[in-house]
Amino acid sequence: MLVNKGWKMAEKNIYKPIKYNVDKIVTETPLIKTFFISAEQDFEFKTGQFVEVTLDGIGEAPYTPSSSAYVKDKMELTIMNAGFVTGKMHELKGGETIGIRGPFGRGYPIENFYGKEILILGGGVGLAPLRCLILTLLEEEDKFKKINICFGAKTPSDFIYKDWFKELNNHKNVNLLRSVDKADAEWKEAEGVVTVLLDKVETNFKETVAIVCGPPIMMKFGALRLLELGVKEENIYLSMEKNMSCGLGKCGHCAMGDYFVCKDGPVFSYDKIKDYPNIWI
Repeated sequence: MLVNKGWKMAEKNIYKPIKYNVDKIVTETPLIKTFFISAEQDFEFKTGQFVEVTLDGIGEAPYTPSSSAYVKDKMELTIMNAGFVTGKMHELKGGETIGIRGPFGRGYPIENFYGKEILILGGGVGLAPLRCLILTLLEEEDKFKKINICFGAKTPSDFIYKDWFKELNNHKNVNLLRSVDKADAEWKEAEGVVTVLLDKVETNFKETVAIVCGPPIMMKFGALRLLELGVKEENIYLSMEKNMSCGLGKCGHCAMGDYFVCKDGPVFSYDKIKDYPNIWI
């Protein structure tokens, strides 16, 4: 008689997607849409983890949910039209069925952030996974001294989640700052790359936890600026971008030094990866 001691027979098949209904699609910008999806069964993930989105007959692509990890019956995915699968996603009208596989990777160690000031630095579609993080932090808002949020975009019209920004300002522990590379006549906030906002943040950088997410070039210079300001290497968390095809560390496409981004990340502290070459590619 075989006795199963180390493997649970009831564990889900990690290769089989869960069917999700596309309930609604919101156009954020000409290139970015948010997809509101739901399934008949709950789906749990930790903020910072990602899922593989499957389109039958088309392919798969990895995305980090942009909705709260506390919500288990629904999910939001904010996706930029930047390739074949994303292009097909943008052709959806609502009412279709897609597949969700995962979750994969490791999320943010939220418990390590308790009692500290949080500084979030994001740009472009990098605001999507950061929205998930912020919504999760706000569920336990009183456990953090302050949440400083610095968001950047190319132009005012390129900001996603425009209505959500108004809600953020209603939270007592939240300090929201925004900048654009190129302002228009109506823009009254900061102008310049998003790192200019760091000069406006009032915090003890040596004791601050910083989270950075956005285009690789922005993450590089954002991390370097945070180091200059005194943020400790181990307190800078980066959400890395690589070709995470399988999500399981099997295909090797996302290898980064001794790590696989899909399995060991995508969230890494700066001190863990700083010495590897080409981490920003």
